[in-house]
Amino acid sequence: MSDNTENSVDPQGCDGAEALELTEASEAVELSETAEAAEAREAVDFFESQLSYRLDGFQRLSCEKLAAGSSVLVAAPTGSGKTTVAEFAVWLARRESDTRVFYTAPIKALSNQKYSELAAVYGDDQVGLLTGDVNINQSAPILVMTTEVLRNMIYADPERLADLSCVVLDEVHFLGDPHRGAVWEEIILHLPGHVRLVGLSATVSNAEELGDWLHSVRGDTEVIISESRPVPLYQHVLTARSLLPLKRKGKLNSEILRLKSSGRDLGVGQDRGRGGRGSWDDNEGRGHRGGRRDRGGRRDRGLGAGGGRGRDRSNERGRESGSRQAAGGGRLKISRPEMIHALRGADLLPAIVFIFSRNGCDQAVRQCLWEGISLTTEEERQQIKRLVTAATAELSREEKRALRLHEWQRALERGIASHHAGLLPLCKSLVEQLFQQKLVKVVFATETLALGINMPARSVVIEKLEKFNGETRVPLTSGEYTQLTGRAGRRGIDDEGHAIVLWDASIDINNLAELAGDRSYPVQSSFKPTYNMAVNLLSRRSVSQVVTVLERSFAQFQTDRSVVQAAEFVQSAEKSLQGYEQAIARATTQADKKRWIDRAKKLQRKTARLRRRVHHEVGSIARQFNRVCEMLVELGYLREITVDDSGDLVPTVWGAVLQRVYGERALLATECLRRGVWQRLNAEELAVMCGVLSYEPRRVVSGYSQEPPTEDWIDAYDNTLRIWAELDYAEERLRLQRTEMPESILGWVVRDWTRFRPLDELLRDSGLSAGDYIRWMKQTVDLLDQLINAAITAAKHPDLSEGEAASFQSFEQIAREAKRRIRYGIIENSGV
Repeated sequence: MSDNTENSVDPQGCDGAEALELTEASEAVELSETAEAAEAREAVDFFESQLSYRLDGFQRLSCEKLAAGSSVLVAAPTGSGKTTVAEFAVWLARRESDTRVFYTAPIKALSNQKYSELAAVYGDDQVGLLTGDVNINQSAPILVMTTEVLRNMIYADPERLADLSCVVLDEVHFLGDPHRGAVWEEIILHLPGHVRLVGLSATVSNAEELGDWLHSVRGDTEVIISESRPVPLYQHVLTARSLLPLKRKGKLNSEILRLKSSGRDLGVGQDRGRGGRGSWDDNEGRGHRGGRRDRGGRRDRGLGAGGGRGRDRSNERGRESGSRQAAGGGRLKISRPEMIHALRGADLLPAIVFIFSRNGCDQAVRQCLWEGISLTTEEERQQIKRLVTAATAELSREEKRALRLHEWQRALERGIASHHAGLLPLCKSLVEQLFQQKLVKVVFATETLALGINMPARSVVIEKLEKFNGETRVPLTSGEYTQLTGRAGRRGIDDEGHAIVLWDASIDINNLAELAGDRSYPVQSSFKPTYNMAVNLLSRRSVSQVVTVLERSFAQFQTDRSVVQAAEFVQSAEKSLQGYEQAIARATTQADKKRWIDRAKKLQRKTARLRRRVHHEVGSIARQFNRVCEMLVELGYLREITVDDSGDLVPTVWGAVLQRVYGERALLATECLRRGVWQRLNAEELAVMCGVLSYEPRRVVSGYSQEPPTEDWIDAYDNTLRIWAELDYAEERLRLQRTEMPESILGWVVRDWTRFRPLDELLRDSGLSAGDYIRWMKQTVDLLDQLINAAITAAKHPDLSEGEAASFQSFEQIAREAKRRIRYGIIENSGV
C-alpha cells in the first residue's frame, strides 16, 4: 500500500488533497462559528453587567442568538421579563455604528411608556416617538412607534429603512387579532431582508408554528419558549366570607364544589373547624401579614374584614356593615367595597380588578368612595395631589370641570382608580404612573390594561368570566384569562402572585379550572389583502411578485398546513372506501350490507366536503388579492399594461392617491375625493364629513343638534352614501369584506367643536366619554392629514390637467383649515 496521501482515496470518494481542503474548510467554519458564539456571549455578559439582576436562561439564550445575527421569537408568560430581550436589541443596535432600531407596540399607551423608559436610559436626543398624533424627534436612532405607523412607513417612505438594523415587535401574538392583526403580518412580510426581528409573544401553544413561518419569510429565526413564571401564580375563588384555593392536591377544591351544589356559603364554625384557608374568622383585627404556611410553603391568607396594618379608623363603620351582612343570610356574592377590605386584610394589594365594562369600572370607584375606603397615608395623599396638579396644569378650569377631575382626583388620593379607553389619555397615563409608584393600590380596569403596559400587581381579580365583544356576551378564552391573570406577581417584589375570581351563582367551576390550567391557545392569522395594500404593493412589484409575497403570509402558511392534513385524510379515505366496497360485496345479509353502505355514504360525504375545502383553500390569499384587484380595475385605480407579452397591473393616478389613505373606509374616502363630491364644502363642513367617516359607534347615541346641516353638506353626504352603496354592491358581488356605512348622527358634535362650544356641553349632550371623544377627534384629524397628502399627490401627478390640479390644491387648503379648527385645546394638548 502506498503512503502517498495525494494518491489515496477517502471513503467519501475524495482524493487526499480534496479531503484535506474540505477538512480545513470545515475546521475554519467551526472556528468561525466558535468565535462568533464567543463574541455573542461576551456582548451578553457585558450587557448583563449593566443590569441590577442576572439574566434568566431564556433571556440569555435569546440575547446570544440575537447577538449572533439571528432574528428571535421569544414566547414567555406575562411578567417573565421578555422586554429585557428587546432592551438588549436596542443596546446592540446602538453598539453597531450608524444603525437604527425601531420598537413597535400595538397601543399608544405602551408606546409612550417605552419611549419614556428608553429616553431615561439613552437620553431624549437619542429616542423618538411616532404614534400618529405625536411626532417627537423622528430622525432619532431609536424610534418607538405603533405598528400602524411602521406599516405606513414601509409603504410610503421605504428609504427611511435603509440604515435600520432591528425591529422589535411587541405583543406579536396579536397578529391574530381580527381587527388589527393583519398589520403585524404586513410588517413582517415587507420589511427589508437585512432587518432582524425581535418578536415578543405571550406563551401561545403554536409558537413553533409561528417561528417556522418567521423562519420561512425572514430567514434564520430562533424560537425561544419559556413556560415557567418567575413568580408562581395561585388561583382562588373569593366569596363574601372566604378566599378559597381553586384546587387542593391537584383536584378541584371540594369546598367550592359544595358551595356550587348547595347554593349557600359554609357557616363560620364549619369553615374554621375544617381549617379552611382564608375564612372570615378570628383573623379579625389582628393586622397579620398572611398567616401560617401550608405544606407547599405558601402562606395561608386570612381575610379578616378589618385586616391590614395601620387601617383607617374612618372605615370601621363600612367594614362592620359588610361583615354583618356577610355573616347573615348566607350571601355568597361579595360587594366591591368588601372585596377591597378582603384583599387589604389578606395583604394582597396592590390589585388590578378586571371589570369588562367602562361604566362598571367607574361605578366601582364611586362605590368605594361612598363606603369611605382609603388605602393611602397622609404623605401618599399629598404626593398624589402634587403629581395630579402637575399633570393637569395645561387644562383650563372649564376643561377640568367638564372632565369631572375633582372626583377622579379624590379617588386617586384614596389609592383607588379606574382605567379604560373612555378616560382622558392624560388620566390613564397618570393612573399607570401612580400604580407603578405604589401610590394607587387598586385599579378597576377593562382588559386594555392587560396589553403590555408595565403594571404588575400582587393580585388580579376577575369579576366575571365573560365579556361583551361588541355584539353579545361571550366567555373568556383561555388565552384571555392567562393574559389577564399574568399581571399578578411582581418580579423581585412578590414571592407569589394570586389570581382571584369572584363568586357568582352562575359560575362554572369546571370551566374556571380549564381556563386556569389550559395552555392551548394558538395564534390564528387574520390577514386579508386590502385596497390600500394592493395599490402600495403594485406600485413597486408585478402582480406575480405580489402574489408570491402574499402566499408567504402566515394565513396561507396555516391554511396550507391544514390543507395537507385534509388531503392526507382524503387519500386515506379513498382507500377505506375501497375496503367498504369489498365489504358490501362480501356481505351475506341485508343488515350487514346496509351497515357497510351507511358507513360508506357517511365517509363519502365527509370526503367530498374535504375535497371542496382543499380546492377552495389552496391559493385562497391569492384569490382574495385577485378579487381586490378586480374591484380596483373596475373603478380605475389599477390599469392593465403589457410587459413581455404578458399582462400586469399598475396604479393609475387614483391608485397613487389611494396609497395615501388608510383605514377601513379608505376606498370610500378616496372615491369621494376623486369624484369631487366634497369640493363645495367649506372647512367646517369638511371637518364634519371627516368626523362622520372616522366615527365608529359603540352604542345608540343622542341625535341632539342645535340646527340642521347646510344644504351643501346634505348634498355631499347624500352623494357619499350613494357612492358607499355602489361600493357595497360591488363588494358583495366580488365576495369582498364590505365597508361599514358611515353614521352621521353625531356629526353635529364636530361642527359644534369647530365653533368652540364648551367641552362639558358636548359631552353632556352627546353622551360620549372624554376618552372616546378625544380619540374620535384625533382620528378625524388623522383622516384629514391623509386627505391632505392625497390631495398633494393628486395635484402633482402629471396625468391631471392644470384645472384638476388647481382644484386639489384648493381642497388641500380647505382640509388644512378643517384640521386647524379641530386640533385645538384639549385635542392638541392630550398628546398621549
